Amino acid sequence: MSVATTPAPQTGLSAEDQQWRARVRWFAEEHIQPLSAHMDRTATLDPGLRKQLFEAGLMGVEIPARYGGAGRTLFQLMVALEEISRVDPGVAVGVDVHNALVVSTLLRQGSGDQRRQYLPSLAGGKIGAFALSEDQAGSDAFAMTTAAHQRPSGEFVLTGRKRWTSNARNADVFLLFAQVEGKGPAAFLVDRQSSGLRLEHRVEQLGVRAAATSDVVLDGVEVRRDRCVGGVGNGQSVAVASLDVGRVGIAAQLLGLAQGALEVAVDYARGRAQFGAVIGGYQGVRFPLAEVATEVAAARALVYDVVRQIESGTDVVERSRAAAMAKYFAAQVAEKAASVAVETLGGNGFTDAYAAERFYRDAKAGKLYEGTSNILLRSIGSILFGEQR
Repeated sequence: MSVATTPAPQTGLSAEDQQWRARVRWFAEEHIQPLSAHMDRTATLDPGLRKQLFEAGLMGVEIPARYGGAGRTLFQLMVALEEISRVDPGVAVGVDVHNALVVSTLLRQGSGDQRRQYLPSLAGGKIGAFALSEDQAGSDAFAMTTAAHQRPSGEFVLTGRKRWTSNARNADVFLLFAQVEGKGPAAFLVDRQSSGLRLEHRVEQLGVRAAATSDVVLDGVEVRRDRCVGGVGNGQSVAVASLDVGRVGIAAQLLGLAQGALEVAVDYARGRAQFGAVIGGYQGVRFPLAEVATEVAAARALVYDVVRQIESGTDVVERSRAAAMAKYFAAQVAEKAASVAVETLGGNGFTDAYAAERFYRDAKAGKLYEGTSNILLRSIGSILFGEQR
């Protein structure tokens, strides 16, 4: 006779995952939080912090140990993004782009030679950026005009401009998409020092400013054929698979932001006294925070479930649907949590003396990057009605 067992809760963590969460939380509070306000004002990633992120294994979470990485799981990467974003969503975006878009793409779609060439440096000090968007290719990403002309000798010459590239000013290598005439889009690994590549127009963003966003200009950049990831003409499938993982990474970042904003508000409400009592005792303050806490818990369950689906090898269409849902919902929750935090702090929430103001600015990006909320609803709807190709 079999003994019934109680299933573990969806948000339950193994002992190893709990230790990893505690380690990343300590790192974020000890090394990131003291620098957050300065990095936000200057729109830079602190050079010393950059070095520490690599030393802590946070820039090579999934990279196998044989390549110099931490050899951890996708789930542990998402936990790390959540914990970093709890104190600084801007730093979390940079860590996400590097790990969940560039490294993840190489691990899952790169060739053996590409992994051997790039993963050790991406684990050891070089930062990756993901360059897809253009002026007229945002939500309609494959309307891109950046061109890759193939010479008879086999190498490609890239010409065009990429916009709003997170991590660009910190990056040493770009995973960059261009149209190959007659063959369609392709993904290329392009080194920062390549002749003809330059950065322009530091983008002054409302929030997530430590992500160091910039435009990338390509003026006759030569790229060898063996730097094409996934094969010539397969750039769309490479990008879609990359963005599924990237969207879950952003969902984890937004989850951490919501948790951080909630904690700022609750801490303040516990200590702020008005009319002879702490404001956390008033229903008008307590109920909105209770709603946010409930929605954060729901977002966490959804995000964790999606990550585990991806790790178990779920169907590609189901993976896309689940990733879109997780990112859409987490963006809704993050924006609400940040707004409630500002209102809980009142006039103090409208100043930069508290993190609530920065969380509020950072949260807005959640409805825009890695697929706007409307684009995600369109994707979810097309799958619901069997229209996904």
